[in-house]
Amino acid sequence: MSLSSHLSELKKKHAMLSSKVEEAQKSPSADGLRVSELKKQKLRLKEEISRLSAGTMH
Repeated sequence: MSLSSHLSELKKKHAMLSSKVEEAQKSPSADGLRVSELKKQKLRLKEEISRLSAGTMH
């Protein structure tokens, strides 16, 4: 898998997690722990995307 396709997949996963977080937060029975875990996953993906993107600019 090329770096650009890997970045593309990570961005898709990040967007999917964003949607899941929004849906979970709108739910009246939102599980705070679940929302927190989704946000952590989303942040890890964002950090990896940033790290890999920075590596391609050098």
